[in-house]
Amino acid sequence: MSNSAADHATIPQTLWAARGRHTGPAAEDVVRRTLGRHKESGDIDDFAEPPGPEDTGHRVFEARWRADGTVTVRARLTLVPRQDRPEGQEWTLVAEAERPWDDAWPSPATLFWPEAGPAEGDDGTWDHHPTVAGLRFRQVNALPEDDKEMRRRLRDAAREAWCVNLVVHEAMTPDERGRLPLTGLLPPGLRHRVVEHRAAPQQLRAVNWALKDLGVEVPRGGAVLLPPDPAADGYDGREHSVRTVFLDGSEPTRIITALRHFTALPRPRPKGVEEALADLRENWTLLTLQEDLARQRQLVAMYAEALEAMTKSRDLYREASEQAHQALAAYRDTPAPALPHQQQRPGTRTPTALQQLTRSLERLRFTPKGARPAPGPDGSPGTDGTDTTGTQDRPA
Repeated sequence: MSNSAADHATIPQTLWAARGRHTGPAAEDVVRRTLGRHKESGDIDDFAEPPGPEDTGHRVFEARWRADGTVTVRARLTLVPRQDRPEGQEWTLVAEAERPWDDAWPSPATLFWPEAGPAEGDDGTWDHHPTVAGLRFRQVNALPEDDKEMRRRLRDAAREAWCVNLVVHEAMTPDERGRLPLTGLLPPGLRHRVVEHRAAPQQLRAVNWALKDLGVEVPRGGAVLLPPDPAADGYDGREHSVRTVFLDGSEPTRIITALRHFTALPRPRPKGVEEALADLRENWTLLTLQEDLARQRQLVAMYAEALEAMTKSRDLYREASEQAHQALAAYRDTPAPALPHQQQRPGTRTPTALQQLTRSLERLRFTPKGARPAPGPDGSPGTDGTDTTGTQDRPA
């Protein structure tokens, strides 16, 4: 597990973030038409389509509006082409408000994507789960009949920390109203961040077996929120479970209370949120006149500080250069000291005392006066090697 600072940073309470997949063609056209319709109706103040990163195929859309008529919200949607299919794109949507997010505010998803139905271009292709195939945000997602497949789906869904996963067990087969998704009864700010999983009445034992690795269980006829990965500090499965859920079309007040408590926890930022939030804050282009003026003033102040630092550095460099020139001139004006008469010539080496003694011994050895006669065969002193025995008795 990574221990970087980004992994321990929590999601700001002013941030609304969601991810999903659009499986149809021309997702950017759908977003463009939806934003244009909301601008005409006054739901948003303005929108823009800044250029995305080069050679990536990313499309970027920005929109700003005022929640409750006074709180400015800035939102940024990024479309990324899917690598495995020619059609369809993954989308990331982050919206930041001037104060903590209120779940009663409009869902940012419905300002970028159509919501009301086919009449407004809603073909139901934008609300797919970002990583788990078959899951939808605005529909009831029935759990698989196979126990292992059920376990795999819940485990994979829990890993996607962008979403909130709600598991509901049906105590009995619901009627037509009870088969409608509970997410449609949630406050707008929660509606498109929750994935609802439904377990049939006979699946209680299987679903709790599948949830065993996650450390939670769903009560009979109740619901439970899956812990994120990694789990937030203070998460307690008992606080985020509901004993009884009435599938009769009424407002699920207990589920809403658990959801609000869950989203208020200091949750670690999921992978990708850090980059998306940085893009929203640093690369925002949809500025008002006042914001543009404030940014220009910040740039002027930054340039002034940089110019002052460069000027100070230049003055210090000039002062150091002048001191160096003065020191060099003083060195050149100083006369060179006279060399001693006995100064050794360059390139010569002074012999050591051992070398001098060795040379003296060698001279004594090879000098004629210092040569001594070698001893004779009987040990008597001889001459230089010439046999002179009997020379005086030899007749002339």
